[in-house]
Amino acid sequence: MKRRNFLGLMGAAGLSAALPTKAQAAGNVHFDGYPGSKGVLFDATRCIGCRKCEMGCNEINGLAKPEKPFTDLSVLDTDRRTENDAYTVVNKYEQPDGGSVFRKIQCMHCLEPSCASACFVRAFKKQPSGAVTYDESVCVGCRYCMVACPFEIPTYTYNDPITPKVIKCHLCEPHISTGKADVPGCVGKCPKEALIYGERDELIKIARRRIDANPNKYVDHVYGVDEVGGTSWLYISGTPFSQIGMREDLGTTSGPELNSSALSVVAMVPALWPLLLAGVYGITQRSDKIAQNEKADAVAEAIAETQAKADDNMKAAMERAAKTQENVVKREVDKAVKEALEAAAKEAEGGDGEKEEEGA
Repeated sequence: MKRRNFLGLMGAAGLSAALPTKAQAAGNVHFDGYPGSKGVLFDATRCIGCRKCEMGCNEINGLAKPEKPFTDLSVLDTDRRTENDAYTVVNKYEQPDGGSVFRKIQCMHCLEPSCASACFVRAFKKQPSGAVTYDESVCVGCRYCMVACPFEIPTYTYNDPITPKVIKCHLCEPHISTGKADVPGCVGKCPKEALIYGERDELIKIARRRIDANPNKYVDHVYGVDEVGGTSWLYISGTPFSQIGMREDLGTTSGPELNSSALSVVAMVPALWPLLLAGVYGITQRSDKIAQNEKADAVAEAIAETQAKADDNMKAAMERAAKTQENVVKREVDKAVKEALEAAAKEAEGGDGEKEEEGA
């Protein structure tokens, strides 16, 4: 850990002690969302569990391919949740009548996000676009966001404790805000229009029109309009929401208000964090010194091994050259001897001919 990085973390921790721990949208007055903010409407009556939405999310975010391909629907037999390489998953729920209903799971992008109110370094932020985004560069890995989320969405990577990272759906904010995409990756892949992306207020109207036009097909409720203060993801279903794994006990009180007492201990963390970081810094400094010594030893060993290998290669090359030279000399000697013998034979044949002529 570099000293400047350590001091930066110290400064962030100290500054957070003077900042309120609630999200900007989380106050005593209910927040109805930013005007024109976007969201997604999921219609459970149209979802066929094809997992195309999972594939779209995977592709647009460049995530690792799953062990089982997206065409393998056997994974639907297992109750899954989002994880590091899966910002969204589809689960299947067996119904009392013997049928099955599918539900897409991802971050709900609350209007008043609990994760943002619980985060004392403000790594989470509710954007005017409707997305709840996450800044990993300031995250310290406390994981209060995981405790605070009423939908149990954020996951945590344990690969590197020095650079913690929380994983969740970002509503494709990085892609849409830069013009790389018009709609979230999952929405663009849905073949049955079970997903609709648009302004949240308009999505609520669409949901109500569908319910009113088919009262026997839908439950008379749009999930997410009021739950925990409202969410940017909205759901309509033909079966009770509890039968597709959704909580119906959350009420309409915003997440930050519900968590305010349970997470009041968060205010103590900034005061303790510099001490914890000081300990971490001391340990990492010692680790850095050990690492440098080990690196120097490793380099010296590598040089010695390379030199020894070079010497062996040179010796082998010299031996091959000597052997080759020996073979060349032998071939030349053999050639010279052969030519001398052939010349002697010819000369002998010539002498015999002269003697025969003299005798005649």
